[in-house]
Amino acid sequence: MSGPIAVFVEHAAGEVDRVSLETLAFARGLATDLGGAPVEALLIGGDAASFASTLGGHGVSTANIVDDPAIAAAYAPAAWGASLASLAAARGASALLAPGSDRGAEVLAHAAARLGLPLAANVVSVTPGDPWRLTRQRWAGSLLEDATLDAPIRLLSVAPHAVAVDVRAGSPAAAVATFAPVVSASDLVVRVTGHEAPARGEVSLSDAKVVVGGGRGVGSAAAFSELEELADLLGGAIGVSRVVTSNGWRPHTQQVGQTGQRIAPDLYIACGISGAIQHIVGCKAAKRILAINTDPESPIMSIADYAVIGDLHAVVPAISAEVRRRRG
Repeated sequence: MSGPIAVFVEHAAGEVDRVSLETLAFARGLATDLGGAPVEALLIGGDAASFASTLGGHGVSTANIVDDPAIAAAYAPAAWGASLASLAAARGASALLAPGSDRGAEVLAHAAARLGLPLAANVVSVTPGDPWRLTRQRWAGSLLEDATLDAPIRLLSVAPHAVAVDVRAGSPAAAVATFAPVVSASDLVVRVTGHEAPARGEVSLSDAKVVVGGGRGVGSAAAFSELEELADLLGGAIGVSRVVTSNGWRPHTQQVGQTGQRIAPDLYIACGISGAIQHIVGCKAAKRILAINTDPESPIMSIADYAVIGDLHAVVPAISAEVRRRRG
């Protein structure tokens, strides 16, 4: 049997990040292909110890908790990368995985530098062998690349939404252990010193089941009130195209696309968005896409499941009115 697969797991406010859960599902499948290799998780700080045992349902045999205040008090990329590298060495890991999020990619890059090993980013599938053969996303998902990875420890990040979360009821709880990594003072020089929390009650764009997106066709910052009303009625979040943030109508945190966030809601309602490739790579993982646009030839129509050809300023209020009517 191969050595364990170690997975860096992100969490906040007592919940594991969705892309980390997808990465654990990827690791579970890989472990099976490797003849039943165990999957171990690394969680840093917070209240991880209170829920770490529940990761057994996601295929984790041991959840390793780093609770050293010097490391866990705030995000420090070099220290967290060193922690992951230390876990690999201590456990004799055959592979290190991380979610393909901004933080996951940064931590894994530091671990790779510490170990002096290559890493493959945004992987969507792996066939173990000698060497490992894998497919990964390039150019923000617009291109799939076949590649090989050969190293004493294989390091790879898993592309967001490449696999579905796989939780199995009745699985044994994960063992919870405290892990003390080897970290130097220089690893703690760069760290987060502050955090701006989202508005109270605001739905996270990455977790929203419904996203109402707006593009240039919305026309102005004030006109987004119509989209906000619909998002509120559906319990969703607002997403925007790059031109909207460039115009200063909405904050960058709401941008969907290559230089923004990649989303995977149950429904994405794209309003006045033409659908440049940079935006499409950010929303194509949505289960259903409804496009509202005056141009039937706009690129967004090529990936939309449903389309309304018309003025969004007439269509969106009509949808909101119908939702209110049906709710009485």
